[in-house]
Amino acid sequence: MGIRLLLADDHRMVREGIKRGLLDHGFDVVGESPDGDEVVRMAKELTPDIVLLSTNLPGQTGIDACRELHAALPRARVVMLAPQADVESFTLSMQAVASGYLVKANALSELATALRLCASGETVIAPQIKSVMLGEAHRNRERAAVGVGANGGGSKARGLITKREEEVLQLIADGCSTPEVASELYISQKTVKNHLASIYQKLDARDRTQAVLTAVRLGIVSLN
Repeated sequence: MGIRLLLADDHRMVREGIKRGLLDHGFDVVGESPDGDEVVRMAKELTPDIVLLSTNLPGQTGIDACRELHAALPRARVVMLAPQADVESFTLSMQAVASGYLVKANALSELATALRLCASGETVIAPQIKSVMLGEAHRNRERAAVGVGANGGGSKARGLITKREEEVLQLIADGCSTPEVASELYISQKTVKNHLASIYQKLDARDRTQAVLTAVRLGIVSLN
């Protein structure tokens, strides 16, 4: 049995194209919707493995729907589908606890591969958003070099991050788990968790994804 997927996009032609492509790649598309409110109702009834949500939906937005779906169906994986790579919508998607952020420019084969990875438990992020964030991090470093603050208390937060915490952050950004970070840095898993707790406090982050996002935007780490 294929991965059960619910699709939401307000453009009928886009929905049809994605649906046909995913069916060809072995997915079981159990439903589709053009509306943010309707897709939440459908998801509660159909309990799909993955909900693929456009960021722009009538009714409640895709971001709002993602937040509601996470609360109502914590086992479902919600992947946001954006018209283009946008740091603000990516940030909001991660804050809404999305399991992935992809863009419509991706080929259907790439979309199918990413969704399979997501179904297996991985967080999937479009390469385009990584490029955009790297560019923003580079600009932030340039502004910092001439004495212009990147955003709010960013320079202060960056100055508080220790070298070891920066190493932990970079390994997390590279996709390492807590045991892998501990092994790479020759420290205990408890020490890694202590570093992460300190990082969360300094960057005002609630989890790894938000900490890495903030660190990239401040130029502390990079997405490879």
